[in-house]
Amino acid sequence: MNIHKIPYSETGYFSKIICDYLEKKESITSFYHRSAEIESFKAQIKEKKSFTAENRQILVKTLQNQYKSIKISQKTAENIDLLEKDSTFTITTGHQLNLFTGPLYFLYKIIHTITLSQKLKSHYPEQDFVPVYWMATEDHDFDEINYFNLNGKKFRWNRTDITDNNKGAVGELFTEGLDAVHEQFCAEIGSTRIAKKLCNLFSESYLEHKNLTEATRYLANELFAEYGLVIIDANAAALKRNFIPFMERELKEQISFKTVEKTTEKLEKSGYSIQVSPREINLFYLKDGLRERIIERDGAFFVHDTQMEFSQEEILKELQNYPERFSPNVIMRPLYQEVILPNLCYIGGGGELAYWLELKDYFEAVQVPFPILMLRNSALIMTEKQFDKAKKMDLEIADLFQDNNDLVNRRIRKISNIDIDFSPQKEHLINQFEEMYTIAEKTDVTFLGAVKAQEVKQLKGLDHLEKRLLKAQKRKLGDEVKRLTALQLELFPRENLQERINNFSEFYIEYGEKLIPQLMESLDPLNEDFSVIVFE
Repeated sequence: MNIHKIPYSETGYFSKIICDYLEKKESITSFYHRSAEIESFKAQIKEKKSFTAENRQILVKTLQNQYKSIKISQKTAENIDLLEKDSTFTITTGHQLNLFTGPLYFLYKIIHTITLSQKLKSHYPEQDFVPVYWMATEDHDFDEINYFNLNGKKFRWNRTDITDNNKGAVGELFTEGLDAVHEQFCAEIGSTRIAKKLCNLFSESYLEHKNLTEATRYLANELFAEYGLVIIDANAAALKRNFIPFMERELKEQISFKTVEKTTEKLEKSGYSIQVSPREINLFYLKDGLRERIIERDGAFFVHDTQMEFSQEEILKELQNYPERFSPNVIMRPLYQEVILPNLCYIGGGGELAYWLELKDYFEAVQVPFPILMLRNSALIMTEKQFDKAKKMDLEIADLFQDNNDLVNRRIRKISNIDIDFSPQKEHLINQFEEMYTIAEKTDVTFLGAVKAQEVKQLKGLDHLEKRLLKAQKRKLGDEVKRLTALQLELFPRENLQERINNFSEFYIEYGEKLIPQLMESLDPLNEDFSVIVFE
């Protein structure tokens, strides 16, 4: 296995705010608490010691109850038990309940969480570190999670009962209708031993579990149980009861809106785009297939698009009696996570970290420790055959990340037997016109405009000839262009990163059980570069 590293800023696929965060630019440092370095965890551990024994007991009891229906590894069981100890901390990532994991980066997130936990144990042997996958069971956008891509095809879970007016938490959705997806998937991947294993994994996950939460827990556990991954469904009354004081303050004071709005203004002044904007109240009401915004008007509280209305006294009573009916949105979910977990670090993608960077002042206002933020590992998997093709075309790995048109033009210029660069001719023309300007200034200054117009016209003419010549050479070297474009499309489906489009099964079919261990070995949780992994 060969591993190549590329700075994120040179890939062209990551935002300014994330590149600046990785480079620790002064313009971004005030928006996070501690840098993502292993030495930073010493202070973070000390700060998170405030997590109470009572909260640990509630967490462990909830997890044990959630795992009752599935077989777990000894390592996972030990990790759950360890969470009762005040010397144990979590490293957390979160992800939607995408069908059959969705895009490939689902694996990268969890692998990063596991390998960082292992590194921290080596560096801080007196503490224990538990990798946690936070299932986004309370999300309600079914269209974002109901498909996965394999071999250029989309495998979609079609449900006629999901409408814009009937969108509750996706974790509660029954898995009916997935037998059709299972049949299509199994037909697509064939009948090899590995294909049958994947086909059975889909069946055991989705056809033998009643809802999407249980199915996703089973699937993630099957893929990562041996590494001690702990999977949490935070949509639990006992956990939400611990969050009541923060939700109550949200309803009374709208503190998240007031603090995050100020932070987003500062981010914009620093030249960054805003990932999410806070609402006046950043809570949903969750009940019986419903997850809708809570809105306050003139002291009364309404559930959007329903007839439900509460006085302040009534909604606070509802919160005390039924905390499970209140669901944090994207602004409050990170706070909920840090309140119920003894967490040190959150590992997320670029979009996730962008909205976490809006939240530090909010955390400080409610006196909850802000976690260390880490950009999840990103990678491009190449076969040896693809790598050899790139070498034969005299391409560097970084070249493949360029825009296709730019890459093709550069390649044609490089291999053409004629010089397509008219820069010398343009320079010669400019020098000639310098003499014309001198003559015009000595004779009639009104002639300068005509000279300038002629210069622009002739330079444009050379540009036009250069483009025509390049186009002609592309036709002449058409096979080279096709090979280059085909390779790039293999590696960057839909002109996007492979990890954002392809499902893990596409690679599992090729590499089988060694896929995850080799990714574990290849992806360094403390390295802040994009990885290109050439699999044997």
